[in-house]
This record gives sequence, C-alpha cells and structure tokens, in this order.
Amino acid sequence: MNAPPAIFRSDLHPPPARLPIGAHPLAEGAGVSFRVWAPERRSVDVALETASGARHHALTKDAEGYFAGVVKTAATGSRYRFRLDGDITRPDPASRHQPEGPHGPSEVIDASRFAWTDAGWRGLPLAGQVLYELHVGTFTREGTWAAAMRELPALVALGITAIELMPVAEFPGRFGWGYDGVCWFAPSHLYGKPDDMRHFVDHAHALGLGVLLDVVYNHFGPDGCYLRDFSASYVSTSRRSEWGDTPNFDGPGAAGVRHLVLSNVAHWIGEYHLDGLRLDATQSIFDDSSPHILDEIGQCVRHAAGARATLVVNENEPQHARLVRPREDGGYGLDMIWNDDWHHSAVVAATGQDEAYFTDHRGSAQEFVSAAKYGFLYQGQWYRWQAQRRGAPAFDLAPLRFVHFLENHDQVANHGHGERLHQLCSPGRWRALTALLLLGPQTPMLFQGQEFASSAPFLFFADHAPDLAARVLSGRRDFTAQFANLAPREVADTLALPHEATSFERCKLDHAEREHGAHRRAWQLHRDLLALRREDACLRRAQLQRHVDGALLSPDAFVLRFFGECPGGDDDRLLVVNLGRSLHLDPAPEPLLAPPACGPWRVAWSSQDPRYGGLGTVPPDAAEADRQVPGRPLPRPFDNWRVQGETTLLLAPPHFEETL
Repeated sequence: MNAPPAIFRSDLHPPPARLPIGAHPLAEGAGVSFRVWAPERRSVDVALETASGARHHALTKDAEGYFAGVVKTAATGSRYRFRLDGDITRPDPASRHQPEGPHGPSEVIDASRFAWTDAGWRGLPLAGQVLYELHVGTFTREGTWAAAMRELPALVALGITAIELMPVAEFPGRFGWGYDGVCWFAPSHLYGKPDDMRHFVDHAHALGLGVLLDVVYNHFGPDGCYLRDFSASYVSTSRRSEWGDTPNFDGPGAAGVRHLVLSNVAHWIGEYHLDGLRLDATQSIFDDSSPHILDEIGQCVRHAAGARATLVVNENEPQHARLVRPREDGGYGLDMIWNDDWHHSAVVAATGQDEAYFTDHRGSAQEFVSAAKYGFLYQGQWYRWQAQRRGAPAFDLAPLRFVHFLENHDQVANHGHGERLHQLCSPGRWRALTALLLLGPQTPMLFQGQEFASSAPFLFFADHAPDLAARVLSGRRDFTAQFANLAPREVADTLALPHEATSFERCKLDHAEREHGAHRRAWQLHRDLLALRREDACLRRAQLQRHVDGALLSPDAFVLRFFGECPGGDDDRLLVVNLGRSLHLDPAPEPLLAPPACGPWRVAWSSQDPRYGGLGTVPPDAAEADRQVPGRPLPRPFDNWRVQGETTLLLAPPHFEETL
C-alpha cells in the first residue's frame, strides 16, 4: 500500500499519518480501507453496490474531519459511493476509477497488482530532454492507451525523450481536452482502464521514454465536481480563476485541500510511475501562505519518486522566474517553464500576425538572439497588451529550464480553424524556424503531429450538456474575438463548434501520413535535427550554460555562435538563420562570423536540403563557394557573405564530418 505524502506544513497542520484518502484494498480477504475528508458532515457511509442494492457501512470521524473505516465485504472491483448525512450519495473525491464517468459510482482499484517491468528505469534528468505533447483521445484513430502505445517506437526513432500527456483525469462527456477534469485520481474511462495507462507508462520506460502528466490544480471543472458536497472549504471564497472555482490553499480549512492535492501528486508518481508533472496555469494557483503549495508539490514529486529523477514543468503566463529557481536560491525548485515569448516571436516572424497577445512581439532577429541568450524577452518591462509589467529577471537560469515550442494545444487551437503553423507560412520559413527550435539551447517541445506536418487540425472540443455547451461556446467566441480577423460574425459563425463530435474527430492523427510525400520530408527534417542536437557535443554544452552569443545580420537574419572548449574556435558551431529575403553582405564586419583557426566554415546541415523539400544550398562564404566549382576561374567576389532567404544553416569547422 502506498504511504501518504510526507510533505506538509507542520506549522499549520499535522501530517495525516493514517491510511491514504480513497479506497485501498487490504490483504486478501481483509476488505477495503475507505477514507475521505468531510469536516462539516455529521456522518459518512460507504454505499457499496451489491446485486440486491446498496449496502451502507458507516465510517468513523476523527478530529481532523476525516471519515475512515474498513468494509470487509468490499474488494477490488467493488463499486461504491459515499452517502453524506444519510441523504445524498456522491462518488469518491479520490476515486481511482470511474467506469461510468464522473457522475457514476467509483470502483475499487488495487494498484499493487500491476506487474511493473521498469525496475531499471532511472527517470528523467534535467539535461538533454526533447518533449512531445500528446492528447490520448486524438493521438490515434482509436483514442486509447493501447493504440497510443503502438506509436511509441516511432517517437523514440524520431528522437523524443519524454511524452507530456495532456490531462487525463476523468471529465464529463464523450470527449474533451481534459482541463475540466473533476476526478483527479481517476484516468478517464474513455481511454481505457487504469492498468492500460500503467501498461503505456511501463512500455514507454522499456523504450527509454519518460512520461509526464499535465495536471490542473488551478480550478475545478464545472460539471461533475462534487467536492463542495463534502466540504465548502475545498473552494476559495476570496479568489476565482477565469475558468471557475479555485482550490482553497490558504484560507480556513486549507489543510484538507492541500492534502488532497499532495495526495494526488504522490498518487500519479507512485501508482503510475510517472516521471513528473506539467502544472497548468500556475499563475492561477493562489496561495499567500508559506511555503507555497507549488513548493510543496515539487517536494512531493521528489519524495514520491524516491531514487528516480523527475521533472516538474510549469506553464506560467506572467513568466515568474522564481518558479524554476532552486529552493536554496529562494525559488520553488521546479524544473522547467514554458516560454510563450519565444513562441509569440516565432509566430509573428512566420505569419506576420501581430494582434491580440502577439501585440508586443515583432518577430525580429534581435528577439531570437535575445531569447537564445536569456530565455524570456520580458523580464519586467511594460507589456502593452496587458497594460502592466511582465516577467521578472531570469538571467541566472540555465537555457534548458526554458521550454520552447512552435505549437502546443492552446496555440494551434487559437488560430481559429486549428491550423498548424506549416499551413500558415511558407515551407522555407517553417523549416528554418523548426531548425532554430530544435538546435537552439533551450529545451524543445513538439506538439503531436508537428513532426510530420500533420494535415489534421487541433480544435477546441468539449462535450457538455446543452446549457453548459452554450456557455462554453459563448466564452470561446469571446476569447477568439480578441483576434480582429476572427471577430466578425461572418467569420465567427464558421468556427468549429466545441460540442460537436466532428470537431473532435477531425483532430485525430493519421500516422500513416509520415510515410508519404511532404509529410515524410517533414519527418526526416525533425529526425535529422534531433540527431544533431543529441550527438553534437557543442550543441549539448550550450543547454547547460550560456556558451552562446548572437549578432544581427539584418532585421530578419542573425547568427548564433555556440562556443566549444578550444580557444581557437576549432570546435565551435555557427547557426545562421535568415527568415527574410536572400541576404548579401559586403563587407561583413561581424566577429561571430569569423571562421575557426583550423579553416573555413563548412555547411554541416541546411534547411534547403532537397531531402526536406528545399531548393538546394548556397554556401554562405561567397569566396569559398566560388572555389568549390571545379574548372571555373576564381572571379572577384561580388560580396563577402550571402545567405539564402528563408534558410537556416548549421556551420562547423572543416573536420566536422570526421568527429560527429
């Protein structure tokens, strides 16, 4: 049986040293232990389903408001609810399985019966990660754990190191993104049984893949959340997020709420062997107490994992660097943070779109140089779109703590019709930006299907009852109206309806696409870039410390120099990125362009390689390029450097091919 989380604030409440919350089978034939927090209730019974109807078994209340007891007639597979004050019945807030959805009965699950084979798995170190965001319901046509598991070898071949699952906690309806989950301990029955998820994780570990889970601790879902019936203290009375009721982490009764969350953290790491979590919208996790609940979540992840290395990634729209600063330096000790700044600059550079939350980004060469060196672009400056300052100094953070991406679930869906970035810009610019993402020093993340330029959109979809569906649709249209092109009624009326099954079905990937035509070339592009990232020691070194400098060549072109260990630059790399028209430099008085002492740069990789659908590569050093044409006399160079339009090149010393 798993032990309860050990990370609690001793100054505010004692650690609950009894059995964990939820239903836990005891030794064979000894029954099932039940425990639930309901401090305002006079009585709580276990309503155990039997062939002749529900049988009620009273639980005993302790001084902390927990009701607990053992039901000897219950066993693994038993279905039950809790009856509150002899009146209403509700599913278990810590249910491990909801076979009929969040409104149905809970089912007793014995996690200890699963035969794990990953004893040798050591988890995920901070360095060297390539993340892949995945939605189980649309990742395959079947939308199940078993089907998703079949595609894992392809992700390993691609170069992915860790999957970041979108939320899987039980939610109402036939489909949804998962961010309105209401049974935090129960993987959605839509994707399979709890052991199916365990098989997925176990198989991923066997292939060398880590698995992170996106969890939502900033609000409660609007349909199927029965926590208020157990205690009003679950919900904050002083704050409310833009998505609904928020957990009470610092008001009266917060001890039980914090216990629920930390138990949930320990549950995912312990019972599912997950390698960490992605925390959704941490700016809306409100806590004025100390230590902050985010600090305790990070500690709980480490404690539950034991010797396994774990990662805690967080989304934080205001870009608070403190979240990923080590605890000994005054931070919360989390590991990585999404960098919306980089994404916004990349979208503006790719598409020219600079409205709504893209307003304060220009997509300029300088932004990409600054992001490569310092991560966030906004570290306390004024932000027009929000009419307030954004961010905080993050100069001390290693590059690998920033997660960079061209696509994620939100950003693809926010294009209105769910278009992928490759459908919104030229092929050359898309390849150039992809190379910048995958060779840059920060931790890259791909969104499902991005690796083969999937033709499937990713739309916002959520199956709710009619009244709630109407409110969700209204809220969605209000949100998309911030984009001037989507605001007119004639356009808004063409957007997919979130509650229609077709909106969900259209988003399912066809992995067979990666074998054909332009999709195959996109797959090869990503695979080759990730191999370079993994195998090149100079590129790997830049992820740990700031061994990168950059310079502008034009408003749309720049270079990033990755410094090796040799003083003469004989193991340096030069990334040349031109997102505009072809560039001719004469003269070129930029020291970062200077070749290493051992000889001139050579092109190690090019986004214009015909294998990826490119036009063919012109070496950037014009004089050297002229010398490479046999039998042609050396002309007087018409310029010093020239860089093709919409191109990224990786340049290396002459001996590159022999050492890679």
